[in-house]
Amino acid sequence: MTASGKRLPQLLPTGSRQSAKLSYGWAQSIPRPGGNLTGLFLDLPELGGKQIELLREVVPNLADVGVLWDATFGAVQFRATEAAMHSSGVTLQSFPVRDVEDISNAIDRATRARVQGLIVLTSPLIFNQLSQIADLALKGRLPMVSIFNSFPKVGGLMAYGPNLASMFKRAASYIDRILRGAKPGDLPIERPSKFALVINIKTANSIGLEIPWQLQQLADEVIE
Repeated sequence: MTASGKRLPQLLPTGSRQSAKLSYGWAQSIPRPGGNLTGLFLDLPELGGKQIELLREVVPNLADVGVLWDATFGAVQFRATEAAMHSSGVTLQSFPVRDVEDISNAIDRATRARVQGLIVLTSPLIFNQLSQIADLALKGRLPMVSIFNSFPKVGGLMAYGPNLASMFKRAASYIDRILRGAKPGDLPIERPSKFALVINIKTANSIGLEIPWQLQQLADEVIE
């Protein structure tokens, strides 16, 4: 609410709820969402295929991959990742979570199931627990990849996804246009245009993996 009591239009938050807003009809379309909602779209379900490719680069003979996902509202992401795995010939194992207490148990189950890698999907719950997830992955010697660029910076192995800093800057321009009188429903929901690959070499060494030099050269940031 503003000081005058006027309700500000809703900007799509970063996190898995964007997929729900579109798939459940909360927004009419990406170019013209309608109503009182617009913003920037973080969730990119099609990145599941890219994450599998990255795991294949660092895990020899990759065959079994787990997916850590928020069952509260992450079904759209999970189904897209599941489809990407099926088309790539990789076997998927699902490790859903609903609250913080589920995370440790899910990663423990993934470790005992001997999955060769774990794809970490997005949600506010998962984002807020990235450090815990990275620590558990190190203890279990479990290679993980996420779309959150901050994941390798707290000890995760790899991340490939939107550049959040550029998205926050772009969000400021939306707020400016709305405050100047633009209707939120007339502003297109934007998808990310800048992506980054971040690799933590120290983590790779700790879990016994060697990151190919060619992949290191492609990375936007290498943490040693």
